[in-house]
Parts: sequence; structure tokens; C-alpha cells
Amino acid sequence: MSVDLIGFTIVAAATLVLALMVVMSREIVHSALYFAGVLIGIAILFFIMNAVYVGIIQILIYVGAVVVLILFGIMLTRRNILLG
Repeated sequence: MSVDLIGFTIVAAATLVLALMVVMSREIVHSALYFAGVLIGIAILFFIMNAVYVGIIQILIYVGAVVVLILFGIMLTRRNILLG
């Protein structure tokens, strides 16, 4: 097995675990941070496959803009607290 295949397998497994954590997390902020990890993992997979431009765009647009927008949306939204 080559080093690229081993690295690809490790990063792909970590990305899948983070994707499961996005779905299974009960805290929405944690879910958004796991989502950022998934997108970074996908960018690393692009770098391993020598698609450097696509990896850089993945980090700049998705991790740098979309996840930050989601986090700001979560932080600026009021939370309804049920007194019970």
C-alpha cells in the first residue's frame, strides 16, 4: 500500500466519523463545528488527489464563508427557553 492510499483511507474514515457526529450531535453549535471538520476533511481529500485548486476553493468558500455564516446565524438567533 502506498502512502497516499493510507493517508486517503485515514482522512476518509475521519471525515465519515465527523459526518456521523454532525447528525448525532444534540448541540447545534457542536454540529456546526463538526460540519466545518467534515468540509476540511473533504478539502484534504482533494489535496491528496492533487486537485489543489478545488481544495483551496473548498476551504475558502465553504469553511471560510458558509460555516461562519451558519455559526453567526446560530449565535444571533434567540433561543426559546421553556420553563417547566
